[in-house]
Amino acid sequence: MTAEERLAQLPPKLQSVVKTLGSAPKVIKTEMLLEFAKKMPPLPEGMQGKLEQVHECTTPFFVHAELENNQVRLFFDAPKEAPTVRAFAGLLAEGLEGETPEAVLGVPEDFYTLAKLEEIITPLRLRGLQAVLARIKRQVREAQG
Repeated sequence: MTAEERLAQLPPKLQSVVKTLGSAPKVIKTEMLLEFAKKMPPLPEGMQGKLEQVHECTTPFFVHAELENNQVRLFFDAPKEAPTVRAFAGLLAEGLEGETPEAVLGVPEDFYTLAKLEEIITPLRLRGLQAVLARIKRQVREAQG
């Protein structure tokens, strides 16, 4: 499957994020990820007990996905001093928030390769990103019943 065909599998908002990151030079890509870190949505009151820790992340990172009117809602928590995992949260929130369960479940586990994130992020951290996506997908499946 070509990169274009793989890109076409992504929901439109995630596709846009991935295309932008994938075409950016390494220096700018790092700055872009820091912008995503700033976009990590704040955790609403009462969500603390619902979040699941992603143990594969080297930094304490928590996620919760739920369905509202057949749209995926995402919630994240990570320390302010952890820009990489906050960037993952911001990227996933921007790319997947409000999508249908089917669209989220169809995202390939290695979608980040289309964004060429391996140019600036270590394999250990990328495995953490995969684990976050896997948790989101599992929680979406559970929410579907």
